Amino acid sequence: MNEQVTKSIHRFLTIAASSKGLGIKLIRVAILIIFVWIGGLKYYHYEADGIVPFVANSPFMSFFYNKQAPEYKEYKNAEGAYVIKNREWHQVNGTYTFAYGLGALICTIGILVFLGLFFPRIGIIGDILAIIMTIGTLSFLATTPEVWVPNLGSGEFGFPLLSGAGRLVIKDTAILAGAIVLLSDSAQRILNQLKHQES
Repeated sequence: MNEQVTKSIHRFLTIAASSKGLGIKLIRVAILIIFVWIGGLKYYHYEADGIVPFVANSPFMSFFYNKQAPEYKEYKNAEGAYVIKNREWHQVNGTYTFAYGLGALICTIGILVFLGLFFPRIGIIGDILAIIMTIGTLSFLATTPEVWVPNLGSGEFGFPLLSGAGRLVIKDTAILAGAIVLLSDSAQRILNQLKHQES
């Protein structure tokens, strides 16, 4: 019995050890799905409204908006809600124009990363952009007050207690790690191509 278990474990480990290539391919597919889906949602008002606290509080991105933080707090929309005065404020703020551009960029990065399956020189561009974008997203942990639970009387608030927005942002650490793995993969494949050309 023990010998059979040992053989089964060894067989599993052998299969798992050979799955690295598949894993790298699946990371590219996963980033495509996440980026194209999330990027596409930027064309919907509820999603564009939702990213305002992140952008408005960022020293690197707030210049894209016409209004200064924290004015946006008076014009927040619940997801799916339609409040005319809030919608008008966001139009004047440039909320939707910025979201359209950001959505196009995110979709483009996702597609470039995916194309790395077939073209490492294209993929490496997407990998680098994905790394830059996720670092930018993670910077919101330092710039956006809404990523931490507010002090509303429970005694549970502030760092390290992530709000819903903060829990969404922190997941980008996994995307960042995956993008770094993909960057290494693309670079290695390009080096192999160059060696082949030289020989």
